Amino acid sequence: MATAVNRAEVEADIKETMGLVPHFFTRIPTELLGPEWEIFKRIELGETLIPNKYKELIGVGLHAETKCHYCTLFHTEAAKLFGATDEEIQEAVHYAKCSLGWSAYINGMQEDYDQFKAELAQVGEYVRAKSA
Repeated sequence: MATAVNRAEVEADIKETMGLVPHFFTRIPTELLGPEWEIFKRIELGETLIPNKYKELIGVGLHAETKCHYCTLFHTEAAKLFGATDEEIQEAVHYAKCSLGWSAYINGMQEDYDQFKAELAQVGEYVRAKSA
């Protein structure tokens, strides 16, 4: 049997963590609020294998591409909270632009995937041997 969710307790935890309960959380159905908050708190705000500053810089680059203004703003401000500089944020966005450009080119040219994979392995071997 499912455990009853106490919305007030979850919202109190959100407020304790963030200083307020953002409106988008108030619209989540009660039965989903607890699990959604736990995932958000753990992945977006918690310490994981990837340091928070770097996770947020990934988020900035990712959402610069998805063109979600909400997510871009969130991840930019979170990156700053976790110590990212304006220059690091700019670099993350520029990196996303560069990577996406290569993706468009390689996919558009329909490069042979197996050849690409083999060449990448060769590059890896060369770089590892060169740095040894």
